[in-house]
Amino acid sequence: MPEGNRTLDDRIFALCAAAPLPMTPATRLAELVFPGQTNHHGTLFGGATLALMDRAAYIAATRHARVPMVTASMEVADFHKPVLPGQLAEVTARVTKTGKTSLVVETELMAEDLLTGQRERAVTSRFIMVGSLDRFATAPVVAPLSEDGTSFVEVVFPDAANHREILFGGNALSMMGKAAFIAATRHCRQTVVMAASERIDFRAPIKVGEFAELSARVVMAGRSSMSVEVRLTVEDPMSGERSESALGRFVMVAVGGGGRPLRVPPRESEVGAG
Repeated sequence: MPEGNRTLDDRIFALCAAAPLPMTPATRLAELVFPGQTNHHGTLFGGATLALMDRAAYIAATRHARVPMVTASMEVADFHKPVLPGQLAEVTARVTKTGKTSLVVETELMAEDLLTGQRERAVTSRFIMVGSLDRFATAPVVAPLSEDGTSFVEVVFPDAANHREILFGGNALSMMGKAAFIAATRHCRQTVVMAASERIDFRAPIKVGEFAELSARVVMAGRSSMSVEVRLTVEDPMSGERSESALGRFVMVAVGGGGRPLRVPPRESEVGAG
């Protein structure tokens, strides 16, 4: 296109295109399905499924644009498989198209049997999210989803906060405990229970509206117990600034019938060292 026919916006975007963009975290949510979330058929209620996917779309869109976002519409939702109690509902979301003030976000929910490791695509959907900018910037570079350990993100809503609009410590511990449970169960593929929590340091508060990202990994495996390190990171949805909010370790034990401890496999690095 001749230089004279290009608009000012086109020339500005052309000049800015080569500039390095900040790495945007990949968006993944995880929800353990309990009987209270199911319908009369014993499967995850459709409304709860769509609410989880809409939350993932909101986080992905906000991380892309760094402006307040709202859901304009849901174009399609295909239910492929039911999600059952005891399964892990894991949702991934990614921005696939950018308009002047709107984004298309594709979401996918995978149902995982934590005891067998079997994963099936349960639901796919597409959301249109709208922001307040006149025009969004070029798409940021999105970090790939890591398969090393367990990670997911949550939005802090008012009902999870205290009177100072800060994430209540008990709810932070609940999130960290969930992450430890998922990581430990994925490691041994057996029923696990929490035996102890080691020192937990709270380093920065998480305010209402901010993102709380959790990452968990098994750092030590004994005969029937596993030590799981859980890191809680706070992210400002508008600036993308991230800082460590809490760090702790949980001891999880594999149990069988009658609550008897079961042997767990060693960590891969321990196998290699042996």
